[in-house]
Amino acid sequence: MNREVPPPIGPYGSLTALAPMQDVTNLPFMQVIHHYGDPDYYFTEYFRVHAHSRLDPHILRSITENDTGRPVFAQMIGESIPDLLRTARALGDYPIAGIDLNMGCPAPKIYKKNCGGGLLRDVAKIDNVLGALRESVPGLFTVKMRIGFDSTENFASILGLIDKHEVDLLSLHARTVRQGYRGEAHYSFVKQAVESVRCPVLANGNILSAGRAVRVAADTGCRGLMVGRHAIRNPWIFRQIREAFAGIPVFRPTLGDARDYIDRLYRTTRTGECPEVAHVGKMKKYLNFLGQGVDPEGRFLFEMRRTRTETELFAVCDRHLLADPGAFFADEPYEGVLARPNCEGPVAEGAVRA
Repeated sequence: MNREVPPPIGPYGSLTALAPMQDVTNLPFMQVIHHYGDPDYYFTEYFRVHAHSRLDPHILRSITENDTGRPVFAQMIGESIPDLLRTARALGDYPIAGIDLNMGCPAPKIYKKNCGGGLLRDVAKIDNVLGALRESVPGLFTVKMRIGFDSTENFASILGLIDKHEVDLLSLHARTVRQGYRGEAHYSFVKQAVESVRCPVLANGNILSAGRAVRVAADTGCRGLMVGRHAIRNPWIFRQIREAFAGIPVFRPTLGDARDYIDRLYRTTRTGECPEVAHVGKMKKYLNFLGQGVDPEGRFLFEMRRTRTETELFAVCDRHLLADPGAFFADEPYEGVLARPNCEGPVAEGAVRA
């Protein structure tokens, strides 16, 4: 590994990355995204780090068997410095682009252990963790974080530590940990980061479309965009972002294209030992997002969520996507059609506190 951030693919000058998503961004999903248009960078699911942890073979496959031709960063999550250093050294034996530290995961089971987004409550601990990893990692050391835990009071101090410890790339989800995935992203904090740190900054959070990506880049001056859930909904989004920045016509997928994506996703992500009912259940997690762009009333989602077998699932897909296959798939989610109502619906405490 070296300390130079790999350049973007093509002449458009803005970096793109597929956000790390646990139980999603594995090797099969990366292969599906590769078919429709790669980002510049991939990030693995996080390697859990603790006293007894070992490198997860399942996650390692997304590094050792990755045939996309794009750099892959290995992400870690944990708070024990000796174990983080041990894991970083072990990962250095594999063909990774760099080591990424998760300081943003909003899952309560994670942040209650002072890992992921939980680290944002302890500036002194962040100083120690970043310092130890920077000294230990010979190549690229990157960080993915949010703008704060339940407020942004530590944000400027943490940006100072990003600079102090010469982090090579910062991916910033523009919500607090407590917000989770609710409400609007606060891109003014991305702009603040761009103006405060020397490393490239990727804006993350609610990058709904290529049009949104261009606007966020223009408003914040960020070096690029990291896309997570909206790449599940729209696997063409990295191609579209690249086209938008290059000033060429942006590809518009149809409902027929979306139906082909479902078929490819089903076949690629299914392993031989996975029972049909279990795989259909797994597919629903993907289709919860894709369904946001099928119909404005959410009828596809309503029927899809009630299927149990492959035959039932694809019958619903055919009924909603092949009745008019030439109709355009929605560029952004239909208003009010939520992938995960319990995680993304409005809440009174959704606003950020400065």
